[in-house]
Amino acid sequence: MSCLTRQCLAGRRLGELRLLQEEIAAWSVDLNARQRGVDWQMTAEDARCKLKSVYPKIIL
Repeated sequence: MSCLTRQCLAGRRLGELRLLQEEIAAWSVDLNARQRGVDWQMTAEDARCKLKSVYPKIIL
């Protein structure tokens, strides 16, 4: 929601729900078309070591 507010609606007041829905839809289509990646800072194994309570060991 914060991203939507900053990138799409910042400083704007839209008087009609239909207009708000159209603006959000256009912003969403544009954002999804860019396909920005994620720069992971650690591997899953490192995360499991540092965050043991969040990433429990799964034994198969």
